[in-house]
Amino acid sequence: MSSGAGVAGQLLQSGPLRRLERWLYAMPHPSVVVEMAPSFVAAARWGMARGHLDSYAVEPVLPGAMMASPVEANLAKGDAVRSALRRVLSRVSLRGSDIALLIPDPVVRVFILPFETFPRSAADALPLLRWRLKKSVPFDVEETVVSWMRQTGREGNLEIVAAVARQRIVREYEQMAESLGARAGVVLSSSLATLPLLEGNGVTLLVRMSGRALTTVIVRDSSLCVYRSTDMASEANLLDPQAMLDEIFPAIAYYQDTWGGSLDRVRLSGLGTREEVFRRSLSEEVHVPVAPLADAEDALLLGPSTRDLLQHDMDALVGWMMNGGS
Repeated sequence: MSSGAGVAGQLLQSGPLRRLERWLYAMPHPSVVVEMAPSFVAAARWGMARGHLDSYAVEPVLPGAMMASPVEANLAKGDAVRSALRRVLSRVSLRGSDIALLIPDPVVRVFILPFETFPRSAADALPLLRWRLKKSVPFDVEETVVSWMRQTGREGNLEIVAAVARQRIVREYEQMAESLGARAGVVLSSSLATLPLLEGNGVTLLVRMSGRALTTVIVRDSSLCVYRSTDMASEANLLDPQAMLDEIFPAIAYYQDTWGGSLDRVRLSGLGTREEVFRRSLSEEVHVPVAPLADAEDALLLGPSTRDLLQHDMDALVGWMMNGGS
């Protein structure tokens, strides 16, 4: 998603969604990726060889400096955020190239919409999508950046996966990067960037936390079936496991009602030192293997330095690389 280049040019080329059609607008693949999250700013430069990590840096962000909101200004303390970003970029050489900019999930709303027919022309498709989304987003749809892709639903019906964000919020992040000489060639939500790490067969539930945002994703083979992001009462270190379960179960029930069948596995990310507590709670309820995202099949094939990023919940940076960003 980018106010300059269109919303995240295409969805994903690898991982579980590699067989999905590309987004309407082609997405560039800068080798430098920056993630801006409420508690940290991180960056990685990926080498020419796939999976080779040239350099990496992460800096904490002062509490309250960055607020993940789809409506209100996000960078409440711009100087503090800029300082953290400057330190990160000083350790990851830009070399004059664009960057991929990953922003908090709550900023980008993702919808899976059924259609009988859908225009191929962007000029016709965009007004139709904005009309369809008018009552579903908490801001004026005319102020949005939108991108979309087609997929086939369970019954062979046409579905449109649409990513939507308020343009002024996206520009906050872009302008922050630009103030330090980094141009965002593409902007994407962090969980969308993470999806290539998931298995490409069967049904996978991803449970991912970043700050107070809990994102729940269900992927079945080549189809995105469920995507929802919720602002929880606290971050993972203070969150009651039952609160997480209460948020996840409706997503599972919706999948079962809409697609039928059950989950094959669950992948967890962003739960920190309490990951085992959440893993046990979820395992007792879903009765399928529950493991960290770092244990996904493709993740196990990565080199030690790249796997170390996964162990520190930098999965979005790695997912970007697997999406073709290297």
